[in-house]
Amino acid sequence: MLLELMSGRALPAGELAEVANVSPQTASGHLAKLVEGRFLQVEQQGRHRYYRLASTEVAAAVEALLVLTNGVRKAEVKVPEVGSLEHARTCYSHLAGWLGVQIAEALQANGLLLPASGRAFAVTERGREWFEELGIEVARVDGADPKVARQCIDWTERRPHVAGAVGVGMYKRLVALKWIVPGKNTRAVRVTLDGKRELWKRLRIAVR
Repeated sequence: MLLELMSGRALPAGELAEVANVSPQTASGHLAKLVEGRFLQVEQQGRHRYYRLASTEVAAAVEALLVLTNGVRKAEVKVPEVGSLEHARTCYSHLAGWLGVQIAEALQANGLLLPASGRAFAVTERGREWFEELGIEVARVDGADPKVARQCIDWTERRPHVAGAVGVGMYKRLVALKWIVPGKNTRAVRVTLDGKRELWKRLRIAVR
């Protein structure tokens, strides 16, 4: 259920019960414990209750647990199947999967982001200009701040993608530009033809 809520959407108990393949009564018991433990927030709308992750910290904890339980990554590197969660997906409210990691590595290779201590990314001045040219606002802070840009270890790629405000802003902007399209009833996202062209032109990322 927590994994399903990594899309950032609020979902009703019935849908979460179906995802977990448990009875509504069992799901309600688990959801009550997750709310009590401050993993989830619940909103009442009419007769229905909608649940969402309580914070980005909870999302980061879920992602970290997935990294620990996913086993050792194979040495062979290959591009996951297009349309799969491994290829491109949302991680709470930012982009993850193979595509998210490719973007993070390309941003570093082009000197737009630099790895820093405390799992942060430092946004360079050149990077700030690049993001703002794309329509992504970057807060001005002294040094590197994980709230602005954070290294989030990807549970399928076992390498960092970009989280924090920059990661959230980038995902929203790519959707607004129609370079990527969120899937229906899934966390997977699809890269459009425009997105493929722009990602190659701007970051030299080749997407099938």
